[in-house]
Amino acid sequence: MARYREPKCRLCRREGIKLFLKGERCYSDKCAIEKRNFPPGQHGKTRRPKKLIGYGLQLREKQKLRRIYDVLERQFRNTFEKAAQAKGVTGETLLALLESRLDNVVYRMGLATSRPQARQIVRHGHVQVNGRKVNVPSYVVKPGEVVEVREGSRKNAAILGAREVTSHMGKPSWMDVDLENLKGRITGAPKREEITQIPINEQLIVELYSK
Repeated sequence: MARYREPKCRLCRREGIKLFLKGERCYSDKCAIEKRNFPPGQHGKTRRPKKLIGYGLQLREKQKLRRIYDVLERQFRNTFEKAAQAKGVTGETLLALLESRLDNVVYRMGLATSRPQARQIVRHGHVQVNGRKVNVPSYVVKPGEVVEVREGSRKNAAILGAREVTSHMGKPSWMDVDLENLKGRITGAPKREEITQIPINEQLIVELYSK
């Protein structure tokens, strides 16, 4: 499956909630869902919403979580399988694995204004983990590891701009962030109550994949 290339605001309108895919725009009056809170398409405004039950409800919850973390279907399924094989509650482990992705960690640290932007920053080689360049967005950052912007990228305009925008925003308790020096240390596992800005029922996703 190819990565989604259409306007990302359509995804928020499809799910009926903000997925925070466009950085600063999501917090402004330019947000598409503030202006057009109905599904995209020619008949989106007049079409009566369907009441979702069973499989439909489970599928929408999975799609919502996939879109929040900007991962492909195969990546998402692989992550779920890892969560299912690990100890603990599968749904919570799934969320913790997604939250521990390097691109999400960069976003949570405040070095990007959105997860798609964080993914691009990682792919372009601007980030290192424990002193070693890592350009794989799906890399799972572990407690004790230090994530920072590489020396040659410390004047990158996108990163510095994101730092200014996010400097006043709170950071998760499972990381110790030094925005001045563009670095952070993971101090523990992501906590369920801090994992998303958006309500997620992960049990529906577990039920979907358990069929």
